[in-house]
This record gives sequence, structure tokens and C-alpha cells, in this order.
Amino acid sequence: MRLTGVLTTGFALLVGLAGATAAAPGAVAATKLTAVTATAAVTDYDPELEGADPPNDPSVELPPTTLATPSFQMPFPCGQSWTGNSSASSAHQSWEIDFNRGATADADKGDTVVAAAAGTVVISAHQGSTNGYGNLVKIDHGGGWSSYYAHLDTRSVSAGATVSQGQKIGTVGNTSKPGNNISPHLHYEVRLGTSYPSNIQKAVFNGTTFGYPVQTLTSKNGCGSGGTNPYTAQEVCGSGYSVIDSAALGTAGTVYLLYNSSNGYNCVATLKKTSLGTDTATTAYLEVQGKTRVTDSGSYGYYAGPVRAAAADKCVKWGGKAGSSTYDSPFEHCG
Repeated sequence: MRLTGVLTTGFALLVGLAGATAAAPGAVAATKLTAVTATAAVTDYDPELEGADPPNDPSVELPPTTLATPSFQMPFPCGQSWTGNSSASSAHQSWEIDFNRGATADADKGDTVVAAAAGTVVISAHQGSTNGYGNLVKIDHGGGWSSYYAHLDTRSVSAGATVSQGQKIGTVGNTSKPGNNISPHLHYEVRLGTSYPSNIQKAVFNGTTFGYPVQTLTSKNGCGSGGTNPYTAQEVCGSGYSVIDSAALGTAGTVYLLYNSSNGYNCVATLKKTSLGTDTATTAYLEVQGKTRVTDSGSYGYYAGPVRAAAADKCVKWGGKAGSSTYDSPFEHCG
């Protein structure tokens, strides 16, 4: 975590609440959400730390040796390198990790956060004044295992959703309890059972225990043919665009044609399905009838595009390439 000038003070105030009786907070409106329905603010928590303990699901705590450990990966897209630090925050109780990768305080804000393992979202809410988690996503992985993703700028999953490993669940941010002025980072932790804080476990990524207290790692999450691209065509093209057509590029990717009815623009994006996070030749193009073709072609880790052009009342030709597969449409989608 990169600390701002008042971060330590904000956390110290939280630590000073140790032993206080938790009062049920009022519901707080969620902020900067991406099409999610916020759950109610949690009321069962330990106010000693930055991310007080939201209510655990009713379960009997079992010795770790009796439970199968999920195959956790880094909570970031394949190929990205992030530095984790478990000792920079005065609020950490055990094996929690704060992740950053940029060279400046706000460099990581808005970066994609993905699920470290498959599971069910049991919390997707802004914790408001309840604790210091801010926008929090908690995923239940079964067998008593859960993972926490805190301080998110936005959340892209809702409570009750089933998520796959590598699926986008939000973006890096600096949301927290009012008065906690923190720089953007991802607070990540893994828990087993319900006895807090002893249930916080050492993080394991790609089968190897994190090198506490500080280590820089490259994510393997979503690498290879079995991974999930953390981006969508709508995210690539931007607000207001909707998919109106698509074509498979073998098993290597999909090229999408989108349209924005508010401004009359089309957009093309090619999203990879394989070699995610590794730069490989990828292309997206859009040609409005009677105008010069616009192309984005290069070596990309996740997608080519966006390629946009005004096309109201015009026919368009569109297509792309990923791997060895190419798609070229005829002039179509006129009007």
C-alpha cells in the first residue's frame, strides 16, 4: 500500500476502537457501482481494524487439514505484475496483503480485479461507515474458504452471483470508512472458518505461498486456453454501446460489432480467448461504406480496438483476427 499523509492516522483511529460495542449502522447508499445491486450494510463486525469482520456464513470451523484448499491465483488478469505488502498497514492483523503496481499514488485506480478462485459472491456492498473496507466483494469458495477484495472503486458482480476463476469482479480503488484517506490499492485476504482473526490464512498463488512480508508476483490467473478474458466488448467500446453482432475467430477469440444509438457510431472490438495476458497478433477493423477503413492491429494481451466510426444510415463492413482465424463481413447492418 502506498500511504498518504493521513492514512496511518485514519487506521489508528480504527484500532483505537478496540473493545467498543458495535452499533448497527444505517444503510449507506453504494457509490460508483457498475450495474450491481448493493446488499445491506453488515452489522456484525469487529471494529478493531481497517476491514472489520463482516458476518461469516453460519458454519462449523474445521481444522484446515480436513478441508480441500481452493487453487487460488492472483486476483489480477494474466501477465500483470503486482507487489504485495502485508506489513505496510497498521490495520493488518495477520496475513492480509495490500497490492499495488504503479509508480504513482493513483496509478492503479480503475485497474481490473478478478476472482482468485471460483465461487459464489456472498457480499457485494459498500460498507459505509461500518468499517474500513469500503466497496467490498467477498467470495465463498466452499469448505469454509472465502476471499475478500476491499477498497474497490467499482463492483461488477452482485451478491448471489456465481463467478469463475479469473472473472472480473471490480476495479482497484480507495473507498473506505469516512475519514480514512487512503491511496488506491487492493486489500486482499483469504479466510478459513469463522474464528476471527485467527481464520485469516497465508495467501497461496499458483500453488506457492506468498513470500511475506513483501513480494512482487506475475499473475497466472486466466492464462492459457482455460482462462477468462476480464474485459467485455462493451467495456472496450465504452458507455452507450450495445453488441449487435459477433463472429467467432475459431477458439482464439471473438470479434464484436456494437452500435451507439445516441450518437450513430459503430464500434468493433476483438477479444482474445487464448494466450490471455501475452501479446499476440490481434486485429479489429471497421469500414463504413464510401469511407476509408479504420483498423487497429498489433500485439495485444486481451483485445484489439476499439475502432469507432459514424455510421448512421450507412452500411458497414467489419471484422478482425485472433490467432490464425480471421473474419470479414460483407457490407451489412445498413441504416
